[in-house]
This record gives sequence, C-alpha cells and structure tokens, in this order.
Amino acid sequence: MTGTVLWEPPADVREKTRIGAYLRWLERDRGLSFADYAALWQWSVDDLPAFWQSIWDYFEVLGHSPATAVLAEEVMPGARWFPGATLNYAEHVLRMPGIGDDEPVVIAYSQSREKIELTARQLRAQVRRVRAGLKARGVGKGDRVAAYAPNIPETYVVMLAATSLGAVFSSCAPEFGTRSVVDRWSQIEPKVLVAVDGYRYGDKSVSRVAEVDAITEAIPSIKHVVTIGYLDSAKGDWESLDGDDPMEFEAVPFDHPLYVLYSSGTTGLPKPIVHGHGGILLEHLKILALHHDLGPSDRFFWFTTTGWMMWNFLVSGPAVGASIVFFDGNPGFPDMSALWDLIDDADITYFGTSAPFLMACRKAELRPAKPGLKAIGSTGAPLPAEGFDWVYQAVGTQLQLQSLSGGTDVCTGFVGASPLHPVIEGVIACRCLGARVEAYDPTGQPVVDELGELVITAPMPSMPVGFWNDPDGKRYREAYFDVFPGVWRHGDWITIGHDGTCVITGRSDATLNRGGVRLGTAEFYSVVESLPEIADSVVVHLEQPGHPNGELLLFVVLADGLELDDALTRKIRNELRSALSPRHIPDEIHQVRAVPRTLSAKKLEVPVKRILTGTPVESAAAKGALANPESLVAFEKLAQERSVQR
Repeated sequence: MTGTVLWEPPADVREKTRIGAYLRWLERDRGLSFADYAALWQWSVDDLPAFWQSIWDYFEVLGHSPATAVLAEEVMPGARWFPGATLNYAEHVLRMPGIGDDEPVVIAYSQSREKIELTARQLRAQVRRVRAGLKARGVGKGDRVAAYAPNIPETYVVMLAATSLGAVFSSCAPEFGTRSVVDRWSQIEPKVLVAVDGYRYGDKSVSRVAEVDAITEAIPSIKHVVTIGYLDSAKGDWESLDGDDPMEFEAVPFDHPLYVLYSSGTTGLPKPIVHGHGGILLEHLKILALHHDLGPSDRFFWFTTTGWMMWNFLVSGPAVGASIVFFDGNPGFPDMSALWDLIDDADITYFGTSAPFLMACRKAELRPAKPGLKAIGSTGAPLPAEGFDWVYQAVGTQLQLQSLSGGTDVCTGFVGASPLHPVIEGVIACRCLGARVEAYDPTGQPVVDELGELVITAPMPSMPVGFWNDPDGKRYREAYFDVFPGVWRHGDWITIGHDGTCVITGRSDATLNRGGVRLGTAEFYSVVESLPEIADSVVVHLEQPGHPNGELLLFVVLADGLELDDALTRKIRNELRSALSPRHIPDEIHQVRAVPRTLSAKKLEVPVKRILTGTPVESAAAKGALANPESLVAFEKLAQERSVQR
C-alpha cells in the first residue's frame, strides 16, 4: 500500500535482531533460506507442522513427554497441536533465559504504594511459597484460582503459582463491578479467590471490601479468600500464602487449560475463552521474540489492566528473557505525561499502549521526546495516519512504531510488525508468522487490495482450547465458524495489500453501509476526533426498509464548555465531506456527555445501535461490562423520543 515511510530497518537488521538470528538458525539447522519476510511468512502458513516445530526447537521448549505429531489434523475447529506432549507454561516463564538471578525481572509502579522490584531469584522464591500456600488449601490440577486484583506483582505471582500446579487462572481488574465479576466467575467456579482490599486511582481511594464480600457470597465454590492489603497494608493476609515445598511444575498436556479470558460481555454472559499451556507458550515465544524483538537487554511495558488480554501478553515477557514493567493507576494523573515519564524511570525499551492513548496525547499536544526508546506498540483500535505522524514528530525518529491487531480470542496479535519491516503511515506492516489471515468477500472468496471480512484460514496454536462448560463446542462454533464453515471469522473489516500490509477499518458488525458501500468506522473517527472541539465520538448506521442509504447517526462528546450549535454541526459535516466523501455525512448529529466504552476502553457501537432500534437497555448491553454504564441513558432517551416521533 502507498503511504509515507516514517522509519526504515537499518542495513544490518538481520545481524542485530532476534528474527535475523532465527533466519540464520533455519538455514543452518533446517537448510531453509528465505530472501525476505514475505517468503518466510508464506512458508510459515503453508507448512504449519514445520514452522511450529521450528519454534518449539529454536526456543528449546521443555517437553516432559514427546509429541506424537505437531498437528494431528489441519481442521478448524478441532485442531489438536502436539498431541502426547506435556509441558508447563510457568516453568518456561521462570526460566527467564539471559536474566541473572540478581537482576530485576519485575519493576512495578503504582499510585497505591511505593515502587517494587523483584529479581529473578525473588520472583522464583515468591512463586514457590505461594504455590505451597495454594497447595495447602487443596488447589491441584484443574482447580480454578481467581484474582480480583490489579496489575501488581502479587497477581503475577499467584498466576504463575497456580499454573505451576496445573490449576486454571482467571483475573478481573478491581474496577469491575460485582455483577461483572460474578457473571464471569460463576461460570468457572473458582476454589480460591485472591483479592485486594481496594486501590488508588490517581488521588482517589476506592475500597473493594464490600465487593469482595458480595462476590464470595454469590459464588459458593469459593472456599478460601486471601486478601492483599493494597489500600491498607495492615488489612491483608497475603503472607499466609506460604510454605516450604520445593518448586515443581506439573507436567500437563499441551492443550491443558492455562487461564480463562473473557469476551467483553457487552451483551449476555461474557464468553469464557479457555487458553492452553502449549498454545500460549509457543505463540508468545514467537511474537515477543521474533516480532517485537524482545530479549535479555529489554524492559517491556504495556499499559493494561488485568481485565485485558494485553496483561497476559505482557507477563510472558520473561519467557524470552525480557524484564517487565507494571503500572497500576490513572494514566492521566497528574497529567498525560505520567506514563511517558516511566520510560526514563524504569529504562523501558519497548513501550506498549493503545491507539486511543496515543491519539489523546496528540490532542493534548504532548511532546515527550524519548530518543532512546527502541519501539512503541499500539493496539486496541486502529491507529490512524496522524497517530503515526505524531509518534515520529513528538516521541522519536529512531524508534519502530508497531501497530498490531488481534484479540482476546487468540491472546495475541495476528497482524502486526517485525524488525524487517518499514513503518508506513497508517498501515499495519504484515501478517504475523504462522497466522494465515485473509480478507473474504461476501461469497467467501479471498480478495487483495479490497475491503473484506478478516478471516483466519488455517489453525493457530493459541486459538482457544474451547469455551468453559461448552462440552459439545456449540458456543465456540457459533462464535467464529458459523459464517464461513471451517474458517475463523474474526468480525473486523480488513484490506490486505498485494505487499502484505494491512489496514483494519473497524468491526464488521458495526459497518456503515450507505447505498451498498461499506464504510469502516475507524477512518470516520479519525476525521471527527481530529477537530479540536470533539473529545470523543460514536457513529452508528440504522438500516431502513426501502431506503438504501439507511440513517447515519453521529454522537459527539465536546470539549469542556462547548455546546453543539449550527456552526459546529456544519463544520463536522464539511470536514467529513472533504476528508472522506458525501456518503460519510451524518443524517443527524447529537451531543452526548460520554461515549459508552467497555472496561478495556473499546467503543460500543453495536449496543448503541440496538438501543436506538428499540432493544431495551438491559438486553442491549450488560452494564457491568461498561466503564460508564450511565452513558447509555442518553441513547435510551433518544430512542424513546424517536419512537414517539414515528
């Protein structure tokens, strides 16, 4: 795809990167030589057994018993990877290759307490003790351990301790309300709950004592509650998770449940997505080392909560030898520079964040200037071209900006970047190794240089083992395989260029379909939110029988003190007309106080559309899954007014 090139790989990129070392190993050990990334990617998706076996061998995965095959049968759903093999995810994380025993591996910043550093030796010791404490409470293979806790070392320790036992881990961030947590954990029935007493968000103290009591009462399977005194250090009994048992690792099958992640649950119960030890391990080894170029000299940061899959992604960092940096608190406190200041304080080399955060920094006209930063990762939403430009103007010209997209469903990015790729304004550089991502037209045919449904046409090891308590796989099949049988439909619009670059333009179930022309929401938001008067926005398209254009409604949150008047309405319409097309001009523009967002900050176009077409609020969206459920009131009120008018 055409576009301004903002960064080029250095001439010696193959000599100085982990993907370069992997290419040399493939040539030496496998007799395979690839001229460029495109050839390497093609091999990785054409010969899945050879590629994934190479990842196993290259990263020296410890198998306690051998596999009888790499991929028993190349089918979806139902692909079985490395049948017969046993291993343990926690064992590989705690190997921490290249990190000395007394070197820091976890550096944790918090607005609730002072900074904490754990060396490799200290992390292993804490995991060993907590493992013994869980074991003393009857936790064993297959039992569930839940953490109602933020992005802090204790959450990480309990995850590794539980998974070392073969137990299944699940976390909810403490900003989740009681209903959201119960909706998730009542499905998996945890035996042990580890919870904080509260937390600080910026300068606000938030108690969670009542919520923990309510959760415990609502889920009878919980037999033990361990409290982390995070808000008040005198109130916890975290230290009771202790024991002198030696550190051991339960050897479990490749597809044994590692942890359960959840869909956003904006409608109905959140889907409990089960990920396996082996699939997550292989996928994270591959992407963190070969795509993100992380290793023993790196400090890896991603701004995330424990309710977003990026936490699970971040905490695999030590498996490739990278130290990890945690942050818990308000990223905008005391101002938008808070996270950027961490780069210097913690010597961060890879700074991961979300596209909305980068765009907010651009809007605030920040210029953090971090010339020593190696890379920035951006995900959570498409990053528009102006977001790319801001990074290179305001942060640094030598770093690589890596825009990636994937999902909770695969706990990784399936389109992203690598050190071998240039950075092109507004474009995702490549499809990731081992991920056969394609764009399908409505008839199920692949298209190039055209907008299509994002599909994955070959199995990936980190696809879910299944959904919890879905014995016949019905819910799992309905979620991904109902539209194109045997092919994973992800629910995004994507354009894949002839050169392998990708542009994602929003959710396919939130499409703006005007006169038969499909319009993605991402470019719409890019234009609207570039206006200084607009703080946030959401757009929906309502179909109308007999009216090919339907109705396009735009909702805007304005900067403080502003009101939507005729002049601003004209300005928005003119901007959309000139930047995009007349088809993008909304039929109506309304001012609202807030855009509904999930707890991981995703806009909720589909629930808004449902409310406006007459679905009751309680059916259109699960309020407990929203960061701001009160925002739905404005849409409910408008729906009622429109109904009266009709």
